[in-house]
Amino acid sequence: MFKQKIAIASTALAMGLSLTLPAANAADKPLKAIGITVGSLGNPYFVTIVKGAEAKAKQINPGVNVTAVSADYDMNKQFTQIDNFIAAHVDMILLNAADPKAIEPAVKKAQAAGIVVVAVDVAAAGADATVQTNNVQAGEISCDYIAKKLNGKGNVIIENGPPVSAVVDRVKGCKSVFAKHPELKVLSDDQDAKGSREGGMNAMQGYLTRFPKVDAVFAINDPQAVGSDLAAKQLNRKNLFITSVDGAPDIETALKTDTLVQASASQDPWSMAQTAVTVGYGLMNGKKPANTMILLPSTLVTRDNVNSYKGWSSH
Repeated sequence: MFKQKIAIASTALAMGLSLTLPAANAADKPLKAIGITVGSLGNPYFVTIVKGAEAKAKQINPGVNVTAVSADYDMNKQFTQIDNFIAAHVDMILLNAADPKAIEPAVKKAQAAGIVVVAVDVAAAGADATVQTNNVQAGEISCDYIAKKLNGKGNVIIENGPPVSAVVDRVKGCKSVFAKHPELKVLSDDQDAKGSREGGMNAMQGYLTRFPKVDAVFAINDPQAVGSDLAAKQLNRKNLFITSVDGAPDIETALKTDTLVQASASQDPWSMAQTAVTVGYGLMNGKKPANTMILLPSTLVTRDNVNSYKGWSSH
């Protein structure tokens, strides 16, 4: 999967973390195989995570075997995938957990087999390290944009998503901002729009059918935001705007064209994956990071600054 050669750019990361590979010596364990399980390979964000991880792994060992699979937010499916990685004797698992707590037995089982487990994008109980966006901050800045644009008054919706830690944290950050504005009425905050374009479209159709006046929607990721925009256009609802989280290529396009999407808090899945592999390789060889929870900061991409936005590092 994803066998194309990818040029590697040196990337300076937040929190002073360097992507410089640990110095190799004769005693280092070789990186022969990595297993990656993510929420959905139908989402370009997770595809970029896989590509970034593969590029870094091949920098360590050009002959490394990288296997990437889609859990589709199904815990039973993800347990089976981890069992398969254990049977294949991978050296490292990059885990985007379908459930941050329930996944722990699978994590422990992999570790008992001598496999390093690094959680990526969302937390996973028991993982050796976690690399993710500061999702609370991402939710805060995306919803602060809404609050300011509405001058603290109006009807807003939090379009929720799969109950993984990244989504929970984004919603937490958003709610903390909205709570400071008593005249912002949250019409809905608990509907799971599945993290997908189709899910966002379906959820938005429901909102706009139920609520005659909606001023703004915070979608927990860009695919949901794009789907929500399509639904609003179909129902000819123009007097509202949408913000989200990801800073994905699709949203760059949306911010430059005639859509209701006004802002997206950025992530960098490429750098996230590269960092995770670097940290995992260090852990394989007894080098523990100073902090096992590595949070990458988010910045807000808007119509005003999108032309200067550098996008995901894989660009």
